[in-house]
Amino acid sequence: MPFYHRLGNLPAKRHVQFRQPDGSLYREQVMGTKGFSGIQSILYHIHPPTQVREARFLRDWTVPLEEEGANRHRHFLTFEAPKGKDPIEGRVHWLVNEDVAIATANPTETMPYFFRNSDGDEILFVHEGEGVLETIFGDLPYRPGDYLVIPVGTTYRLNMKSEQTRLLVIETTGEITPPRRYQNEVGQLMEHSPYCERDIRVPKKLQTHEEKGTFEIRVKARNRLHSYLYDFHPFDVVGWDGYLYPWAFNIEDFEPITGSIHQPPPVHQTFAGPNFVVCSFVPRMYDYHPLAIPAPYYHSNVNSDEVLYYVKGNFMSRKGINEGSITLHPSGIPHGPHPGKMEASIGKTRTEELAVMVDTFRPLRVTKAALSYEVAEYMASWLPEETEG
Repeated sequence: MPFYHRLGNLPAKRHVQFRQPDGSLYREQVMGTKGFSGIQSILYHIHPPTQVREARFLRDWTVPLEEEGANRHRHFLTFEAPKGKDPIEGRVHWLVNEDVAIATANPTETMPYFFRNSDGDEILFVHEGEGVLETIFGDLPYRPGDYLVIPVGTTYRLNMKSEQTRLLVIETTGEITPPRRYQNEVGQLMEHSPYCERDIRVPKKLQTHEEKGTFEIRVKARNRLHSYLYDFHPFDVVGWDGYLYPWAFNIEDFEPITGSIHQPPPVHQTFAGPNFVVCSFVPRMYDYHPLAIPAPYYHSNVNSDEVLYYVKGNFMSRKGINEGSITLHPSGIPHGPHPGKMEASIGKTRTEELAVMVDTFRPLRVTKAALSYEVAEYMASWLPEETEG
């Protein structure tokens, strides 16, 4: 959430002399988006951030995609994917397009390196686990239900404190922001917004490291992964200020918007990204019109693909959905409640479902890795159940 924040020691004015105890200059770094017209922060380093010992190419970031067949609804069981590796190398990508990639990770290893995504912002949704997102801007503790919004160019490392960590990862090619309709002309969240600045957690503790040695930063840039070796710890920042930094928002702090009849998905929107939106479906009261049908109506999303990641609870409009399931309902064909779910919802007063939705405005492609964990009969699950004669 881009509002002004500062940590550590800073000079009185930007771009002036700021000296270390030995008389040498701290190294000022302006880190901004969209050239010099987007949001930015100014950081002060002990060492020049350009002082790289070695640079090498590691691998392509692109993932193999399936050969496209019939356009159909899809269901993938992410909990069946193998656990292992670290939070970066352990990512399993499921769906991708030109704007966004949706992955999960169930890491078991710590990160012996630092990571930076220079292609766009990232969201790490914490399904399970606790720990600390360690960043160049300071520490950000996390817990289950947290959205960790990590802006482009942020050097970070996930310090996992739990035996089990599960993440939903949303990699973008642009910027993650709150929905514009919830902000006034200066960016403040307004009274009708389902969350406000008090719900946002920002780095509060800046860890300045003066260690010497060999430190690796792996950087995703131009959809390829690169390695850079430094002779000093990358978190050598003594102070920073600005609008660009990582932040956390917990899904439990999302206040649902309800009505007397069924409310459309935009009321659940939490973030906006380049050609996609992220929505939070949280426990809430159902519609209160005496003739209300709480289950959603059938919907033809003629110009967007709908992805749902199921976190926990009772998914009232679906059958056969598990915790960690991902469903894809692509543009071009209608989708809606499974047989019997609409009728069963009548008279219900509340739902306890918890899910994250990503709606994209360009078609998504399914990765080859996802095919091993697909529920093949999902498209047929809307057919009427056969009765014995």
